[in-house]
Amino acid sequence: MRGQRIAVTGLGVVCPLGNDIAALEASLRAGRSAIVRLPQHVAADAPVAGGASSTSSAAMRSHVGAPVVFDGALHFAPPRLRMLDRVSQIALVSAAQAVRASGIDLAAVASARRGVFVGTGMGGAQSADDGYRKLYAEDSERVAPYSVLMAMNNAAASWIGLEYGCAGPNLTFSTACSSSAVAIGEAALRIAMGDVDVAIAGGAEACLNRGTLVAWDALKTLAPEDPDDPGRSCKPFAKDRSGLVLGEGAAFVVLESMAGARARGANVLAELAGYGLATDATHITRPSVDGQAAALRLALDAAGLAPQAIGYVNAHGTATQANDGVETAAIRHVFGAQASQLPVSSTKSMHGHLLGAAGALEFVITVLALRSSLLPPTTNLRVPDPECDLDYVCEGARAVAPFEAAMTSSFAFGGTNAVLVCRRA
Repeated sequence: MRGQRIAVTGLGVVCPLGNDIAALEASLRAGRSAIVRLPQHVAADAPVAGGASSTSSAAMRSHVGAPVVFDGALHFAPPRLRMLDRVSQIALVSAAQAVRASGIDLAAVASARRGVFVGTGMGGAQSADDGYRKLYAEDSERVAPYSVLMAMNNAAASWIGLEYGCAGPNLTFSTACSSSAVAIGEAALRIAMGDVDVAIAGGAEACLNRGTLVAWDALKTLAPEDPDDPGRSCKPFAKDRSGLVLGEGAAFVVLESMAGARARGANVLAELAGYGLATDATHITRPSVDGQAAALRLALDAAGLAPQAIGYVNAHGTATQANDGVETAAIRHVFGAQASQLPVSSTKSMHGHLLGAAGALEFVITVLALRSSLLPPTTNLRVPDPECDLDYVCEGARAVAPFEAAMTSSFAFGGTNAVLVCRRA
């Protein structure tokens, strides 16, 4: 990456696999799936006349998701809680973890040199869903007084900026499923260019509500519940894959210039070495091999690394018929003969697809894999699709020799592809 080198000094998560880094690591080692059958009020079939559930062809196909076990009342006083959508709650808690873990004294950094960069696909979706339900289903004439402030897409970033006195750039990115990967990449660019010294960057999504699930179900991209075990419903790269599973959560990192981090004696977890951004510009939902391959190449070029330096890829791996074969082909285009020996996994098989927060969570997971040399598995992958013929980590976590660098990919509806490369510091 041109300009100053970028240090990753803090990580924080509130996600289906655990509400801190230690819990996340334990779940990844165990290959634990957090995908469950959702409560009836969220994922039951739509009611019809007489109050019965619909059994027509319009009934919901999917009833599973990957929720976070989280109670905002344990973290925020009632007056503040009334102003915070769930997405802002989990964003604030995970960002606080990252700041604490970094050991940084933000008071020693000029407020104008502190930035906040957040990705989210749907912002305060829970507040919006609640408001619409009251208006249209319950015929209420009023909604919560802070509905606009809770539902707006930049709410989480705004609250984080207020919490830490960040008077520099405060930006929210909404590029669907690549939102938080873009947020982290753009934060790194701002530091590399010398615009800010410290960035709190990541993403949050909390949209496991009825309205969102019905809308996604209508796209026919969601996986049905596995008849034997809901946790096996998401099967990336498998021949019998049947769609993605929605999840929720937040993940944040603290980024600093490498020089600044070294000067204050920080524990540098990894270097964010490369960021590639490319757009398909071909179709609103259908992925493009060329667009994905372009983002992969740009990230490698920005990192100044040859493909051979990459020891692990955390794939986008949505378990949809459209994505997984295209992503496999894109990796082959970029890595050539090496692709067959390159370990790849999709952790969405365990934590579901966090939409706008997916890139940030998967970046955190990739940093953890780089540091531990323990690669997380693609659970539920038993019979690979012949078109998906890479070395997918699929029989539990895999211990490997230390490797130099890893990459994680985030591809999105709308065609915005973002790839991040981290390397050993």
